[in-house]
Amino acid sequence: MGCLMMRSSLMAAVFISVCAAAPVSESFVVMVTSPVSVQRGHVTTLPCWLNPSQSAEGVEVRWYRGDGFQSPVMLYRAKKFENASQEASYAGRVSFGSKDTASGGLTAGDVSLKLVDVTLKDAGDYTCYVSSDQAHDSASVRLDVTETGTPLLLSAVSGEDNLVNVSCESGGWYPAPTLRWSDQKQVLTPKSLKYSKESSGLQSVHSWVLVSSSSVVSCSVGLSGEEAKEASMRLDNAPQPSKQESGSSAAGWVAFALLLIVMLAGLGVLYFKKKREKKTEGDEVDAGETQKLLSKDLSTFKKHYVNVTLVETENPHLKIKDLKLRDAKVDQSGASGRQKVTCLTAIRGKPEMSSGQHYWEVSLGNITAGIKQSWWLGVTSATAIPQESDFSPTASNGYWFLSSSSDSADSFQFSTEPQVSLPVYSRPQTVGVYLNYNSGELSFYNVEQESLIGSLTAKFRGEVFPFFNPGEGDRAPMEILHHSTKQD
Repeated sequence: MGCLMMRSSLMAAVFISVCAAAPVSESFVVMVTSPVSVQRGHVTTLPCWLNPSQSAEGVEVRWYRGDGFQSPVMLYRAKKFENASQEASYAGRVSFGSKDTASGGLTAGDVSLKLVDVTLKDAGDYTCYVSSDQAHDSASVRLDVTETGTPLLLSAVSGEDNLVNVSCESGGWYPAPTLRWSDQKQVLTPKSLKYSKESSGLQSVHSWVLVSSSSVVSCSVGLSGEEAKEASMRLDNAPQPSKQESGSSAAGWVAFALLLIVMLAGLGVLYFKKKREKKTEGDEVDAGETQKLLSKDLSTFKKHYVNVTLVETENPHLKIKDLKLRDAKVDQSGASGRQKVTCLTAIRGKPEMSSGQHYWEVSLGNITAGIKQSWWLGVTSATAIPQESDFSPTASNGYWFLSSSSDSADSFQFSTEPQVSLPVYSRPQTVGVYLNYNSGELSFYNVEQESLIGSLTAKFRGEVFPFFNPGEGDRAPMEILHHSTKQD
C-alpha cells in the first residue's frame, strides 16, 4: 500500500513538471514588425513573437545579421544566454524586450530583441530565428537609424540687381535630410544643393538661393516622418548712405560686411560648446569658415578681456554713473515712456582698437528693473556720433552693431544692408562682444547660456571703438562689466 502511494505521488510530480514545461507545439510561425526606426544613441526593440502564443523558455532564439549565423547578435539556448560566440559590438547592449505593453514576455512567446545605445552601424536587417525539437522558423526586421542634425545656419551676402544670396547649412544628419526653400508666397528652387559625408558617417547639407532684398525667406531641413528644423530671415531694403555721409566717414571707413553669419535655431538655441564633426573634403569655403567660428569656446575669447571705459561721459540724454548707462528722463519709479533707440543716446567707448582680439561684456538689466528690451551694442569707426534722432547708423557708414527693440520682441537686428533679423528665443541678461580686428569678425554671445547670438564679418580699416546705446524709455540699465584679471 505504501509503495502504491509513493508511485502515485511520483507520477503526479512528473505530470506537474511536464505541465510546467509547456512544450512548444509541433508547428509555429515567427511573426515580426518591420521596419523599426530609432534615433542614434536611443533604445529600441525589434518585435518578434511566436504564433500561436506559447512559451519560448525552452527553445533556441538566435538573432543575427546577414550571414552571421555563427556570430549572432544574441543567442538564447537551454534557458540561458550564450555569449562566447556573440558579435563583439553587441556585448552588453542586447536582451529580451517586449513587443508592446500587453506582452506576456518569454512565457507567452515574445522573443523581441532590445537594443540600447544604438549606433549608425546598427542599421540594417536582423533575422529572428527560433527553433525547437519539433519545428523552426525565422523572419527579418529592418532597423532604420536616424540622427537629427544641428540647428540651421543662415548667411546672407548682398548682390547686384537688388538681390541677396542666402545660404542654408546644417550638419549631423542621418540619413541625408531633405532641404526645402520657401518665401511667404511659394516654394523656391535653390541655385545649389550639395550633400557631404562627415568623418563620423553623418551627413551635412548646404544650399543657396537668390531672393529679393525685400522678402522673408525660410529654409527647412528634416527627415521623412520627423518634424523638420526651420529658420527664417527677413530682408528689408535699407536706404543707401548719401554722398555727404559717405564722405564724412571716409577717415574711418570700414567696408560693407562681406559675409553675415546668422545663427537661427528652429527647435532651440545652438550651444557653441558642442563641437560639430570635422567636415571632409568637398565642403565649400563658407561652410569651412562657419565651422571655425562655431568651434570656438567662450573661455578662449575671455582671455582677450578688456576693461572698456567711456570716451564721452557728458550726454544730456543719459545718466552715467559707475559705467551704468540709463535714460536720464526715465521715471525710476517704473512708469517709463515709449521705448526707442536713436543716436541721441549712443556713446563710444575706449580703448580704440586697430589690431588684435578684444572681448568685453555688458549687463542688460537687473532683478529690480528686469531684462533690458531696447539697446544697441557693437563697434564704430566714427570719431563723433551725430546727435541727431533721425540719423541712421549702418555698416556702410561705419557702425556695426546688434540691436534690440521693444517693438520687435521676437527678433534682434544687425545694422547691415539689407537688414537681417534674428529670432529671439531667450533675451540675454549679459552679452559678450568679441572683436577679432585682423580677421574682421564681430560676434555676440549670450553669456549665461554660453550660446552664440550671431556674428558678422567686415574689412576693418583704421581705429574702431566700442559702441553702446541704452535707448530711451527703458527702465533697465546697461552696465559695462569690468574684471580684475583676464579670464583663464
